[in-house]
Parts: sequence; C-alpha cells; structure tokens
Amino acid sequence: EKGLSILATISGAAPMIGFLGTVIGMIVTFHTMKISGAGVELDQLSGGIMQAMVTTVAGLVIGIVAYVAYNTLVARVNKVVQNMEASTIAFMDVLEAPAK
Repeated sequence: EKGLSILATISGAAPMIGFLGTVIGMIVTFHTMKISGAGVELDQLSGGIMQAMVTTVAGLVIGIVAYVAYNTLVARVNKVVQNMEASTIAFMDVLEAPAK
C-alpha cells in the first residue's frame, strides 16, 4: 500500500497540469495575435496551439496510465489482504479446535 497515494495524486493532478499547459498555450496564441494585429500568419499561431494540444495529450496520457496502475495495484493489495484474512481465520480455527 506504500506509495499508492502518490500514484493516486499523479492520476488526478496530471490532467489538471495538462489543462494548465493548454491555457498557457492559448494565452501565447492570443498574445501573438494581439501583437501581430491584422497581419497574423497561421505559422505564428501554430506554435501556441501545438503547445496547448501537446500538454493536453501528455496530461491525459499520464493521468490515464497512473489511474489504471493505481486501480490495478489496489486490486492486488485487496486480494492479498483477503488471502491473509482467510489464512488467519483457518489458522484460528485450527487453534480453537479441541485436541484429540
């Protein structure tokens, strides 16, 4: 169970960080439009838009991978705990059984 909270935090924070990058990329794009005036070229805008899309994709990919990994590890931990509980109950039954 150690480290699972970090993985859960990453799975939640990564998409938000990606969205932050999207907002920053769009700010760059709008700033470029403002300083270029009416003569703005597509290649001037494409850098900010690309930054926005790349950070979105990166955040989503990291978030999805971390989310799947977290849930997989939680399921494994729960299975181990259930097996330990079953073994403990069986052992306690042996201890409580009358001696023959």
